[in-house]
Formats: sequence, structure tokens, C-alpha cells
Amino acid sequence: MFTMIAFAIAAVAAVFGYSAAKAFVRDRLRFVDGAHKPVTPFIAGIGAYLIALVAVAILPIVGWGTAVAFGLSVAFGTAAGSRQVKSGNLPYLGSG
Repeated sequence: MFTMIAFAIAAVAAVFGYSAAKAFVRDRLRFVDGAHKPVTPFIAGIGAYLIALVAVAILPIVGWGTAVAFGLSVAFGTAAGSRQVKSGNLPYLGSG
């Protein structure tokens, strides 16, 4: 039972990390040149992993695998958002 709950928490954290990082890079960091460098996804993923380690230390159900999944999803989301900006395939962000 606890394994299923831990897996569900890890899956939700991974999906949230990917989508939030992609949207943040695509929408907020569109004009920041440093966000589109090749090393940026690695830095974002390592930072997210280190932050997730704190949450893993507090929560008894999840383990270090959840932190790894979250860090990887943030790294891949950052890279995907940067690719989307570079390709010019952006959603409409108008006001109203």
C-alpha cells in the first residue's frame, strides 16, 4: 500500500516538475539568454534535486528516487521549454 502511495507521489512530482519548468522557461525566461545555454538544464535539475532531498528527508513515505525523478523532470522540462522558445512555436500569451 505504501509503495503505491510513494509511486503516486513520485509520479505527480515528476509531472509537476516537468510542466512547471517548461512553462517557466517558455513564458518567463523567454528573453533571458542564460536560460537557453546548454548547461542550464543540468543546473536546474541539480538544484531541484537538492531541494527535493530536503522534502524527502521530511516525508517518511518517499525516498531518494523521488528526488531523482523530480530533478530529472525539471532538467528535461527546462530543455523542452528552451527548445520551444528557439523553435518559435509558442502559445498565444495575449491579455484577454
